[in-house]
Amino acid sequence: MDVILLERVEKLGHLGQVVKVKPGYARNYLLPQKKALRATKENLAYFESRRSQIEADNLERRSEAESIAGKLDGLSVVLIRTAGDTGQLYGSVTTRDIATEVSNAGFRIERRQVPLDKPIKEIGVFSVKVALHPEVAVTIKLNVARSPEEAEIQAKTGKANVVAARAGGETPSEAAPAPAGETPAQAPAAEAKAEGESKRKSKSKKDKAAETMAAEEAEEGGKKPKKAKAKDKS
Repeated sequence: MDVILLERVEKLGHLGQVVKVKPGYARNYLLPQKKALRATKENLAYFESRRSQIEADNLERRSEAESIAGKLDGLSVVLIRTAGDTGQLYGSVTTRDIATEVSNAGFRIERRQVPLDKPIKEIGVFSVKVALHPEVAVTIKLNVARSPEEAEIQAKTGKANVVAARAGGETPSEAAPAPAGETPAQAPAAEAKAEGESKRKSKSKKDKAAETMAAEEAEEGGKKPKKAKAKDKS
């Protein structure tokens, strides 16, 4: 389908151009959003008769967008969300969420002005594009965190504050420091050894408990319990 562009459309063309697009793209996006007209003989004549006014209106909107861009560019907004230990969100951050936060910061925009490729589903600091006008766009910083404190840390580091969870829910920052004279590389080996000792002690306790239970059952049945240790042969 041939259409006349009423404004610049990224990767498609500029105002006044006649371009060929897929019918679905035209019907579902370009025409409803008033970004284009069907390139019929009547519409071509209408566009040419109003071309000067359309270009003047576009220039005015562009000037307004550029004035806002100077203030909005580089803005940092924080979104507090619930997430797991790995940083995966319980849900996602959408264009509506971003538009709302930017508007709360004093810059009224609509969700369609945030061309997000896909929803954000993890914590971290993201660069997000905001299209103020077909020819004017800025980039803002979106800080998605689990708490205001975490957002401050991420703002300083510029990356997600994610620490892999350890056994028992203990994180590396909470783990006990390595003993004096022991290097960090030796610490995991020491931890593994301690864990092995703990398992052996636990097994020994279970064995003793089993012997005690067997003895009690034997006494109740009037039988002499068998000794766990074999008699010495002499």
